[in-house]
Amino acid sequence: MSKGFFPISAQAEMGQLPYMQQRDLDAFVRGLQIAMDQEGWRAAPLSEAAGLGTTAVRDLFRKASSPKVSTAYALASVLGRTVDDLIALGMNDGGESYAARAIAVAGKVGAGASVDLVDAHEKGDGLYLVACPPQLSPHGMVAVEVEGDSMAPTYSPGTVLFYSRQALGIPTEAIGRICVCEDADGKAWVKVIKLGVTEGTFSLISLNPEAGNLHGVQLKWAAPVKFSLPKEFIKKL
Repeated sequence: MSKGFFPISAQAEMGQLPYMQQRDLDAFVRGLQIAMDQEGWRAAPLSEAAGLGTTAVRDLFRKASSPKVSTAYALASVLGRTVDDLIALGMNDGGESYAARAIAVAGKVGAGASVDLVDAHEKGDGLYLVACPPQLSPHGMVAVEVEGDSMAPTYSPGTVLFYSRQALGIPTEAIGRICVCEDADGKAWVKVIKLGVTEGTFSLISLNPEAGNLHGVQLKWAAPVKFSLPKEFIKKL
């Protein structure tokens, strides 16, 4: 038995789509995201409306594995589409799969608030997933959410910052720039990095004139912010 692009055997009707090609999987996931954007659906509500676990759609974006037959049809039905419609929508759109372009927001970073850097999530997971801005490559990119207002109005609370780093340490290009950084106590900050008075220390400067600055700080690493998205422009997956 076959429906659309999925060659479905009777044995596979209640299980995975075992012969689904990667191209079709990418197109289905991409088409699903496009349809969600068009209809104004978020991942968790769509999952619940389809009678699935609240993380079902999010997991589908994050994991490159074929969905169950019942899952594919349930999601398509809620969106008022067929599985074929979603695959065709994804194929016509072209480009890299949404699954490959999803970036995990790894945690929060203090902009005035004191935030512990916690890495308690699975690799590729985080507080939530966001669509990678088209201006960036998702490869090696990390995202964090701003907490506090010391970098306002440039970065308000809830803004998502994107950065990448290759190793520990403070690269030369980080000096004088707005960076995401971690201090010796494991606190995560977003500040302008300047050289400190004492060798091996740094000053963390706020942009908000009403906020304080930090001086004599020892840092484990710092990475310049490459891109930012205000809260109202963030697309959570």
